[in-house]
Amino acid sequence: MECKKVNRNFKAVGIKGGGTFANFGTEVPKLARQFLTRIDEVANHSGTEIALFEPKKDVDHLEGRYYVGVIVNETLKEVPVGMDYFETAKSYITTRGKIMNIDHLHEQLLKWIVEQGYERDLESYIVETYHPIENSDEEVEIYLPIHH
Repeated sequence: MECKKVNRNFKAVGIKGGGTFANFGTEVPKLARQFLTRIDEVANHSGTEIALFEPKKDVDHLEGRYYVGVIVNETLKEVPVGMDYFETAKSYITTRGKIMNIDHLHEQLLKWIVEQGYERDLESYIVETYHPIENSDEEVEIYLPIHH
């Protein structure tokens, strides 16, 4: 597994959700499926699914917000009803792997950040992009925001 530092600018349109961090594993995919029924309403989309997550700051931080949506190729003037346009340009530590290994990927990224001496940016959203591959499997690319 390769970890690296990148600067990325994400432009996306999506639906906002929220709830307890413990339920993100079921709630986020559920909202993503709802969003996909409306993806054709989004102009100029890339087809790449994206999710942004509020980071869990400490053990007492039990609820968070998230967005599920699709990356767009340019800034949108009109956004479908019930959706939001968001853009984030940050420094991230990133890795990519099979979605079934997502917990392990997150653990490895967190470990690598410490080893490299980076500091997480807990005020910025964690970004995940989703990429279908052969055999109906899927890969996830994870971007953890860091301070420069």
